Amino acid sequence: MQSFRTELENPVVEKDIINLEKQIRAFREGKIHDEKFRSLRLARGIYGQRQPGVQMVRIKLPFGKVTFKQLLRIADISDEYASHNLHLTTRQDIQIHFVSLDRTPQLWAELEQDDITIREACGNTVRNVTASPAAGIDPREPFDVSPYAHAAFEFFLRNPICQDMARKFKIAFSSGVDDTAFAYANDVGLIPKINDKGERGFKVYLGGGLGAQPFIAALVEEFLPEDQLMPYIESVIRVFDRYGERNNRNKARLKYVIQRLGLDEVVRLAKEERIANKVKSYPINRNAVDEPTIPEPVISTEIKITDPLHYEQWLITNTFEQKQKGFFGVYIKVTMGDIHTDKARKFVEAIRPYVADEIRVTQNQGLLLKYARKEALPAIYNVLAELGMAAPGFDSVADVVTCPGTDTCNLGISNSMTLSKVLEDLVYEEYEEFVYNRDIKIKISGCMNSCGQHGLAHIGFHGSSLKAGLKVLPSVQVLLGGGTVGDGVGRAAEKIIKVPAKRATDVLRKVLDDYKANSSEGETYHNYYDRQGKDYFYQLLKPLADLTNLRDDEFVDWGHEETYATAIGVGECAGVVIDLVATLLYECDEKKGWAEESFRNGAYADAIYHAYNVFISGAKSLLLDKNINVGTQTGIMKEFDAQYIDKGEFAWNGTFTDSVLEINKREPSEEFARAYMASAFEFLEAVKTKREALVQS
Repeated sequence: MQSFRTELENPVVEKDIINLEKQIRAFREGKIHDEKFRSLRLARGIYGQRQPGVQMVRIKLPFGKVTFKQLLRIADISDEYASHNLHLTTRQDIQIHFVSLDRTPQLWAELEQDDITIREACGNTVRNVTASPAAGIDPREPFDVSPYAHAAFEFFLRNPICQDMARKFKIAFSSGVDDTAFAYANDVGLIPKINDKGERGFKVYLGGGLGAQPFIAALVEEFLPEDQLMPYIESVIRVFDRYGERNNRNKARLKYVIQRLGLDEVVRLAKEERIANKVKSYPINRNAVDEPTIPEPVISTEIKITDPLHYEQWLITNTFEQKQKGFFGVYIKVTMGDIHTDKARKFVEAIRPYVADEIRVTQNQGLLLKYARKEALPAIYNVLAELGMAAPGFDSVADVVTCPGTDTCNLGISNSMTLSKVLEDLVYEEYEEFVYNRDIKIKISGCMNSCGQHGLAHIGFHGSSLKAGLKVLPSVQVLLGGGTVGDGVGRAAEKIIKVPAKRATDVLRKVLDDYKANSSEGETYHNYYDRQGKDYFYQLLKPLADLTNLRDDEFVDWGHEETYATAIGVGECAGVVIDLVATLLYECDEKKGWAEESFRNGAYADAIYHAYNVFISGAKSLLLDKNINVGTQTGIMKEFDAQYIDKGEFAWNGTFTDSVLEINKREPSEEFARAYMASAFEFLEAVKTKREALVQS
């Protein structure tokens, strides 16, 4: 591989990129085990695709914010390194596909020139911090949550407590009670509040998540003062890191820690961790997110609208007046979340005169433009219409959310991208009145993992397969009744029935027809669903699950011509378990170096946490020599005491657990950091000696 060139001014970022290049080189030379390397690249936003030999690169856009210049930079990167396409995600990222692994350091360096990162966009880390796209202009918000989301992004990026957790960790800030960031479906969900004294704070929800087993988050704080936000989340992450299950990734999220220990115990443990936090109070810089420059009025002749009815539809469904009077937000519906790079460039040039230089990627894979003047809306509509980007019905029944599915993802079971387009077309052609309906959301995932958010859909589908005799055909699991209620309350969709994928259109027709015929005036979809009951919908859709009358085309998936065959690879979205003793000892030396560097820089809490990981990895390496593989850090401590300390096989003053857990009993001072590091490094040397003796025996 060729060495990359960098002109970066940020030495920390430059070091990151140089390290990535070194790791790729070592991997190519066989010096790093591929399982270890997988976790390293995932934490740098580099994800293996379904297609061998190429990568998906996830570009991390905190709370979905991207400037014109940044979007153009990403388009240029996609042209140079990827497939000339930008894919908008449900976590407000942008993904590019078909990237060569060896070119990722240079790609990252070029992105960073415009302050764009891929660091910790994948892997067992704090993922992209999301927020309501309308934050800052939402007429109903108590205050703008954007600076708080930005603070969370900065605080946890490269933070030692969340570099190699049991699994990913998701944080979401909603702008108000509408909960448009889905606080209830995140590990930590936050809704802004102002108390009786006029002080800012947040309502806090804990332990939400989607996937194959969706959990609705639990309310843990009615009002958490704003300066306590980062310390609180840090304490929760510390608990998750210590108690999260590392062997069974299907039980590795925070929601399972809460299920196993109980919510009250997790809250208690988080409180216990507060003593070890970097800071006890973290004031938020409310000016950290620059206000976008408002465009000057554009003087022009009267704009002619060629399709007035379509324009009125667009105005009603895709625009709203901001809290800043006289200005409007403009939503753009992006089919399948895909924008070709040529269109992206034309789009930026077309809207530049009319809106502020700040675009937000939305959770339903669209875009939001800000600070459009009312008199500019006709011109904006015209330029968008010319680009095919003025479809009405943003966030309506006609705006179907989808993950990439079998197009690129290893875990995809059946197609989701083409199916989403087919269902959208069906709504526009047969149910035009639903273009105005924002009560019902349709969401599709290529598998049960809910990257397309089917777990919180009113009408959801996820990819699956069915057997008909000796043959297999693509299918979809139908789910109904999920979605946002408001102010942190949400509902998980219920599984109803599995049908051949080609009958998904018939499913949608039956459900919408029944809603039109049997819902009462003004009845919400949730109330209608509850009134009818789950079995009612099972009976309604049961005829579509009949496999005795299959057509030949039903053995071919949407968007394909060949006969369907299941081909599921190894998922990478949360890393893997690494059980190699040599790799663990290598990690110990690496973390020892990080601890020493942090200590020299006065980052004592960081130094202590790196030393803590030296303890854990060192103990795990010796346990593996006895073929004991423990899934949690607390379990490792307990088992090391039982297998080595109690049996006199390892000389140590006191119990190993007590030594390690000094971390949450002492303030992170210079004195304690020095003593704790010395203890961890002494332990590491003893582990190496013990290991050498075992190898020689």
